Amino acid sequence: MSTMSAEEAANDANKATEGEVVEQNKRSPSDFLKDVLGRPVNVRLNSGTDYRGVLACLDGYMNIAMEQTEEYVDGQLKSKYGDCFIRGNNVLYISSQKR
Repeated sequence: MSTMSAEEAANDANKATEGEVVEQNKRSPSDFLKDVLGRPVNVRLNSGTDYRGVLACLDGYMNIAMEQTEEYVDGQLKSKYGDCFIRGNNVLYISSQKR
């Protein structure tokens, strides 16, 4: 029969609590998208162009509707749009924008 030292027991207890914290902090991409609906986002296209605006809605194909949208090419503001619709196959990523 093996015995566990107090140090080993403490390490096992720490691993359990670390695991619980990791479990609580896990978020799926779906959770992220639900959180940013109605908030400012940055959408990067495969071409490198960025669109910054308020995420109005999106679907399972990543088709995106945005409001108050600004188009940035190479970091430079190129155009402003009231509403913007982006086809999902062009989207590289969506990130939340700091307010």
